[in-house]
Amino acid sequence: MRILVVEDEIKISQFVAQIVRGLGHAVDSVQTGDEARSYFDQYDYDLVVLDVMLPDDNGIKICKHFKTLKAQTPILMLTTLSQIQDKVRGLDSGADDYMTKPFDVEEISARIRALLRRSADKPLVYKCKDLELDIVKHNATRGGITIKLTNKEYSLLEYFMRNLGRPLTRAQIAQHVWDHHFDPESNVVDVYVKQLRKKIDSEHELKLIKTIVGMGYVLSEE
Repeated sequence: MRILVVEDEIKISQFVAQIVRGLGHAVDSVQTGDEARSYFDQYDYDLVVLDVMLPDDNGIKICKHFKTLKAQTPILMLTTLSQIQDKVRGLDSGADDYMTKPFDVEEISARIRALLRRSADKPLVYKCKDLELDIVKHNATRGGITIKLTNKEYSLLEYFMRNLGRPLTRAQIAQHVWDHHFDPESNVVDVYVKQLRKKIDSEHELKLIKTIVGMGYVLSEE
């Protein structure tokens, strides 16, 4: 999954980005409202972590703008404002959750996981033949046997499972599983797909990840 962090305090931004990466997701970090709008327009995000007070804009206004464009994208609002009326304003603007600073790793990690689970008709367990991915337990199995995956391999498999039967270009995969610093000339997508194939397909007659020549890959039951 790919998450946008909008926070002008560099240390907090880096802290949140580190947590997001630790959960196995790609992350883009921006410090201004203008950057936030630009990134949100360009990329498809599964979650936005949004500071209320930005140097050039108001997080409440940005939240309303984002929800107008993509109502299903969950937004976790961060602020130093702790009064009840401030929380009400944030939630009324469309935010799905609200946290006051300072916060600890365990709490924000749990909030992020909960928002990603709740968002827009997404099942908690994805299936492709005998391959299953449980996003609550963060666990993959095939034929009932647990598959040990790195965080990036898990994110790649999750993206395939969410797009079962849909051909995906290398650019689509890179944009969603990696962040905007990804080098389009890199072969990292092919390397990770090869690693994932080895773990989920090598010992099975039915191969689930197929190559689409000249385009990319597809996870398919056929």
